[in-house]
This record gives sequence, C-alpha cells and structure tokens, in this order.
Amino acid sequence: MKYLFTIILFFVGFQGSNTEKASAFQGGEWFKFEMSYSGFLKAGNATLSVNETHLRGKPVYHVVGKGWTTGAIKWFFKVKDRYESYFDRETGVPYKFIRKIDEGGHTKDIEINFDHDSKLAQVKNLKKNEISTVSTEQDVQDMVSMYYHLRNKIDISSLKIGDEIKTNMFFDEENYGFKIKYLGKEIIKTEFGKVKTIKFRPYVMAGRVFKEEESLTLWVSEDKNKIPLKIKADLAVGSLRAELVAFKGLKHPFEIIYKE
Repeated sequence: MKYLFTIILFFVGFQGSNTEKASAFQGGEWFKFEMSYSGFLKAGNATLSVNETHLRGKPVYHVVGKGWTTGAIKWFFKVKDRYESYFDRETGVPYKFIRKIDEGGHTKDIEINFDHDSKLAQVKNLKKNEISTVSTEQDVQDMVSMYYHLRNKIDISSLKIGDEIKTNMFFDEENYGFKIKYLGKEIIKTEFGKVKTIKFRPYVMAGRVFKEEESLTLWVSEDKNKIPLKIKADLAVGSLRAELVAFKGLKHPFEIIYKE
C-alpha cells in the first residue's frame, strides 16, 4: 500500500484533448477518488484541485493532490501524501513542484524549481537540508503538470489502437521517459451512470510493486473534459482500484449515456 496515492496521481491526470487549442480544464476544478484493495477492502481517498494564482509574477495554475488511507488499513499502514505543481497557464511548463509524503513512516519533503532556459532543476531536499542541481530533458514536465499538459495537447482523434504516447518527466532527482498506450473506447458503469470512455495503459516498471510492465489500466471520459473515471492496478500482491466519486468545477458538460 506504500504507493497507493502515487499510483492515483501518476495516472488520473492523463486527459487528452480532442482539439489542440481548446482547454479541457479550468481553475476551480476538483476531483475526489475512493480506492479499494483487492476489490473489497477500502484503502483510502485522494483529491485533485486546480486553482489560478501567480508565481514570481507569472500567471499559473496551482494543482494540489492529496492522498490518505482510511478504514482498517490506516491502523497498520498510514499514508498521508501531498503533491503540488505550479505551471504556466499559457504554455503548461512547470515552474515549481512539491512532494511531501508520509507512507508508513517513509517520509519525503522535496521542492523542485525549474529553469527551462538552462534546462536545469534545482532540487531541495528539505528533510536532509540538501540542495542539488540536475540537468533536465527538453520540454520536461513534473509528475503533475505533465498530465495537464497532455490533457490539452494530445489529439485523441488521431490515435489508433496500440499507438504509444511518449513524454519527458522529472521526478525527485531523475529524468524519466514516460509512455502510455491507447487501447480504444469502452462504455463503463460509474458512480454517475454509464459513460463513454477512452482506455489507456500506462507503462510501469515491473518488480516489487507491479506484476508486469502493463499492469495499469486507465479509463477517462470521452467528452471534452476527459475526466479520469477509473484506474485498475495489478500489484505484485493483490490489486488496487480507484474510482471517481465526486467532482465540481468542470469546464465542459459531463456527458452521461443514462443514469441508473
């Protein structure tokens, strides 16, 4: 359960836009997810919120992701995570990223500031009181901003089943080449009724946490919002499932086939 919220935040954000110019989100958007372990044991909750603000005189979106364990699980493995990203409202480039986590006593408190002109990231490890500078890749995104960037830039209409989308991400003190496979469309049952969705498979590292490289499946709504509706992860031990249970502040109407 150590990676409970990291799994959610890593993959709820991918929400490709059907048009390159149109924005799929706005300030005031908010999502809440409920997670369960192996299909029946309630594991925790997660939220994602988007607000408009300014950072160093620049207009930015400030996204805050929170995750925490609930129910019986929190008595033997407590998780309390917080992720933040400040990225440019026009270009989507990240300026600042914060990761503050406590996962069963494993803690991190990291702040990253990006210098895109020099392709450098200044990493502040506040727990260890250390500062380092790391070279970054071209058009790098942080863990959170990447998905809002893809949400506006990827043209779903041009994808064929099996196509892969690749991008550069910087996480903690490392550059990662991240890719996700398009699996097609599917109608699924949700908390809000039956919804047309687009299905993806993000690639992960097989081993201690995940069963295999293709252990994750993600469903997002096919409408202009591209809402993350469901995630399923096959873990080395058991499985993790997350479902959207509440939302507000959507930019576009949420399209439901019918309510049950």
